[in-house]
Amino acid sequence: MWQLFQFPLCPFSRKVRLLLGEKGVGYELVRESPWQRRDEYVDLNPTGRTPIIRDAARDITLIDSAAICEYFEETVDAKPMISGTAANRAEIRRLVAWFDEQMYADVVAPLLDERMKKRLIHRAPPDGGTLRNAMRAANDHLDYIDYLLDHRSWIAGATLSLADLAAAAHLSVADYLGGVDWTGHEHAKGWYAGLKSRPSFRPLLSERMEVITPPKHYELLDF
Repeated sequence: MWQLFQFPLCPFSRKVRLLLGEKGVGYELVRESPWQRRDEYVDLNPTGRTPIIRDAARDITLIDSAAICEYFEETVDAKPMISGTAANRAEIRRLVAWFDEQMYADVVAPLLDERMKKRLIHRAPPDGGTLRNAMRAANDHLDYIDYLLDHRSWIAGATLSLADLAAAAHLSVADYLGGVDWTGHEHAKGWYAGLKSRPSFRPLLSERMEVITPPKHYELLDF
């Protein structure tokens, strides 16, 4: 069976979990705290980052969320997440990269640094200015999601795709850390509520990171 090495607030791990859930691929979760840089984990993945997914029986180890998602997209026919015309597929990949790179850098990484790593690793208080900047950036990204949903049913077009899963993975971590104000973003909020109700999403909402409690609305479908 596949083993997915991840930690609860890794957005890239969440993206992979959502994809596997949509495709009906079974796997076992293995908790990994990448900042600890365990020797056994670094042997599997020299970068020390999450996620990686491994099938020991077949001696297959896949590293990096983009590579993992592409592997299962190519090998599991159920619920294609990069589909449509060549132009549609290019747009899906463009937006996956946007959320994985830009939204992560602007919003998720600063929130993780200030509200998780400083608390768990450094035992230091968060920097208020950095948090405010991340929350302003989150609002800008929600504006962009609103714009996209003004012109299409889903983030990358007419059907659910990997772009939706990537966006939702990053937003879910930012929301857990109290970095998202949904006020005035009805399109994005309705889209996200629909994703939260999917069976693939529900396990993510029930998990908790030690000593970090999400806002009360985090798990609610009607928020």
